[in-house]
Amino acid sequence: MKEKLVELLTKKQETISCCESLTAGLAMATIASVPGASQVLKGGFVTYQSAMKHILAHVDQMVIDTYGVVSKPCAYQMAKNTLAITQSDYALSFTGNAGPQAMENKKAGLVYCGLASKKGVEVYSFQFEGMKRNDLRQKVVDEMIEILVNQLEME
Repeated sequence: MKEKLVELLTKKQETISCCESLTAGLAMATIASVPGASQVLKGGFVTYQSAMKHILAHVDQMVIDTYGVVSKPCAYQMAKNTLAITQSDYALSFTGNAGPQAMENKKAGLVYCGLASKKGVEVYSFQFEGMKRNDLRQKVVDEMIEILVNQLEME
């Protein structure tokens, strides 16, 4: 699916950026593994620690303090702000708890991802059960790439 994403973005002459927390750069690395990705992948931010979401991705500190970093509002701002900062056509955000224990009183496996474009921002939530950390991280990257490919094919 990653090849299809690069193909579609190249054909449309559009770009993508990412703001990653629990995936720690995996989404950008996945896209960059495709030959020709340099034409479409602008870059982005790895905001693994909570403070980096505010510092690099300009997530409002009030959002972090009120809802936590494992939240829909945080994923929304991560995607929206990354789109604006990088001047990309699309931005993906990934925040959540890969486990093994709870974080912010939220179960392991809870993930929020944002997809921002000129049309707006959509946030997707996932609750993965019984997955190993790295399997969960790859699964959520694959899910969001598939969601974006499906959107691009409908445009």
